[in-house]
Amino acid sequence: MNINRFPLRAGHAARAFINNSRGATIAERVDALNALAVQDAGRVLTGMPLDYAVNILDRPELRNAAQILALVSAEDAARLLHGMSNDRVADVLLELDGETRARLFASLDEPVRIAIQHLMGYPPRTAGGIMTTEFVSVPMNWTVAQTLDHVRQVERSRETVYAIYVLDEISHALMHVVTLRRLITGEPDASILTVAQKGTPVSADPLMKQEDVARLIRKHDLLALPVTDEHGQMLGIVTVDDVIDTMISDTTEAAQRFGGMEALGQPYMKIGFAGMIRKRAGWLAALFLGEMLTASAMQHFEGELEKAVVLTLFIPLIMSSGGNSGSQATSLIIRALALGELKLSDWWKVLLRELPTGIVLGAILGLVGFTRIVFWQSAGLYDYGPHWQMVAITVFAALIGIVTFGSICGSMLPFVLQKLRLDPASASAPFVATLVDVTGLVIYFSVALLILSGTLL
Repeated sequence: MNINRFPLRAGHAARAFINNSRGATIAERVDALNALAVQDAGRVLTGMPLDYAVNILDRPELRNAAQILALVSAEDAARLLHGMSNDRVADVLLELDGETRARLFASLDEPVRIAIQHLMGYPPRTAGGIMTTEFVSVPMNWTVAQTLDHVRQVERSRETVYAIYVLDEISHALMHVVTLRRLITGEPDASILTVAQKGTPVSADPLMKQEDVARLIRKHDLLALPVTDEHGQMLGIVTVDDVIDTMISDTTEAAQRFGGMEALGQPYMKIGFAGMIRKRAGWLAALFLGEMLTASAMQHFEGELEKAVVLTLFIPLIMSSGGNSGSQATSLIIRALALGELKLSDWWKVLLRELPTGIVLGAILGLVGFTRIVFWQSAGLYDYGPHWQMVAITVFAALIGIVTFGSICGSMLPFVLQKLRLDPASASAPFVATLVDVTGLVIYFSVALLILSGTLL
């Protein structure tokens, strides 16, 4: 880093950054900048050599890039934005308010403005929304030597040079893909087509979901996936790192929602106390209201509880078993839907699979509960009363019903949410557990009434 270019107005935190980051990698300096206040981070960036600052701003891990660019001078913002990749500029501008976005947008050259405006027009979490327009392309009539010369000239302004896209000279439609490895091993005077991959190139529609983009990249072992329009013309490319960044962000949000809360949208230590309360209180209140139904169910069976107090001993066991089985099924189905292993139309296959699975799992837990009651009674560890055998059979039968219901409910809920165009991850484990708790009590006491009627009840 060029220390002499660091502005004299920089504060203590910025000076500390310069002193402590000598010899650090880009990733390490991004982490260090994330720890600074936005004003200090802006002063540090504007004091760096332009290429270095741009490399840092181009990293999605830099959390406050939009706020930093909004605070620095128009001149500094313009030079930084012009150096950044177009897809990253589009992402940063979308984070800003309308007035600031318009101000920074006006500082860009017209070709860059057109490209970025094009990128911002695609929906988020689609191939068009995460692609970059900075790729290497050459016409079909070029030679290997011409292509190599072109790569040397443009490599600093391209997202990646590991894939070169061969276009038709007239229609500019994508015809072939050449890897850099094949290119450098080709004869200089040979046609670029002699080192091109055989077959039709794999490409994506700009509205393709990012999950499907990730599956294509994984299936075909690509470093970048071309995005084409209905005429086969190249619009951009989606690189592996773009997919990883967006999928990590989505996975984080899904994990937070699955834990029974609203997605934070910020790192844990960056979100304020009031923001944390807002994100968590709503879901907790909703779950608490749901658990109130459990109390209502117990009140409904108050008479049975008074006659057979022994039944209350197994309520925690019954409720937790149903909730656990439901949460297991929900986790499996959400993951399978996310990976494309299951489609919405597969719900009936899952139902037919979870029904016998739930029965067998319930029977296993029921047998464990039955054995526990028999052992405790026989060993004198606890007296379940003169009808203890019937109590053991009640627990056994109830667990079969509750675990089966929990498995079916937990596996079907993600399909219902996806059908309603909601995120299946909203079927959080606490939500499923609460739902199964209430119905589990009803099943438990209904089985008890059926088996113990005339004896304890």
